[in-house]
Order: sequence, then structure tokens, then C-alpha cells
Amino acid sequence: MLEALTGSGLAASAGLNAYIPLLMMGLLDRFTGTIDLPAGWQWLSNGWVLVILAVLLTVEVVADKVPVVDHVNDVVQTVVRPTAGGLAFGAGSSSETVTVSDPGSFFGSHQWVPVAAGVVIALCVHGVKAASRPVVNASTAGIGAPVASTAEDFTSVVLSLLAILVPVLVLLGLVLLVLTAVWVIRRRRRRRRERRAPEGVGTQRLFG
Repeated sequence: MLEALTGSGLAASAGLNAYIPLLMMGLLDRFTGTIDLPAGWQWLSNGWVLVILAVLLTVEVVADKVPVVDHVNDVVQTVVRPTAGGLAFGAGSSSETVTVSDPGSFFGSHQWVPVAAGVVIALCVHGVKAASRPVVNASTAGIGAPVASTAEDFTSVVLSLLAILVPVLVLLGLVLLVLTAVWVIRRRRRRRRERRAPEGVGTQRLFG
């Protein structure tokens, strides 16, 4: 149960920022005894991998705070974040992997299940994030983009730490994400109704 919560928290974190949970796991495995990655995931703590993740994280953090650029970034991250979520769930839940040269063995076993679960969780969180950003930008004339992005990065860090250190509290974080999703959906529907209302009034006056 705790392993599943750890994987879920890391995957949700990747849905907000693809590189934070992967970098955090790699750093903690390399420099502390907080997490011990299984053999199939030791590459996450490789020095070059950590450098690459740090560079990608820097680009992500900057791009996500600029209006318009953040939308383009979200489109690109539609593939990256779910992939990172699958990797994070697989590594975080201590799932063993097989070599790429033997995909039949991988899919014939249940080793693909944690990865698939991570992809779905990260994709859902990413969808909420991508849908909420236009609402924030439109309602604040773009000023809210860096604030929202910083809050998302902070949430990603907290979720990753909770998933690794106190996985039970991940449930609270997931509940908050669900509530955020509900708020985003309602806000988008309200904005659509507001845009359609003047059109309906204008048409009525024209033909009335």
C-alpha cells in the first residue's frame, strides 16, 4: 500500500513538473540513504543523468513562467510529463525492470503495470495544469503565470518529499489536486457561458 502511495505521489508530482521527482530521487539515492533505488533504476542517480535533469528542470522552470511560452511548453510536456510519471511510479514503487532487448518478458509480466499507472496519473494532473493556465492568464492578463507556475513547482517538490518520506500524506495531496481539477472545470465552463451570453443577446436584438 505504501509503495503504491509513493509511486502515485511521485507520478502526480511529475504531472506538474516532469523533472523534479526524477531529480529528487536520483539525488537522494546518490547522496543520502533516504531512498534506495532498485537495480533497474540505478541510472537515475548517475552523475550525467543528474546534470541533464538539472538542465532540463531549469529550462522548464523558466519557460513555464512566461505567458504564451507556458502554453507551448505545456503542449510539449504532454508527452514528457506522462513519461516521467511512468518512470517515477516505477522507480518509486521499487518496480524491477528488464532490458529493452526483452520486451516480451516485460509485457508478459506485471512489471509494466506501475509504469502504466504512473503515465495515467501524470497525464491527468498535466491535463488539469494545462487547462488551468489559460484561465489564470486570461483572468490576470498574464501576470498570474509566474505565480501559478511557482505554486505548481512548490507543490511538485512537496508531493515528491511526502511520497518518499511520508507516503500516507500523499492522499491529502491527491485530494487537493482533485479539488483543483473540479475548480478548473467549473471556471472554464463559466467563462464559456460568459463568452456565449453577449453573442446570444446581440443576435436577439438584431432579429428581435
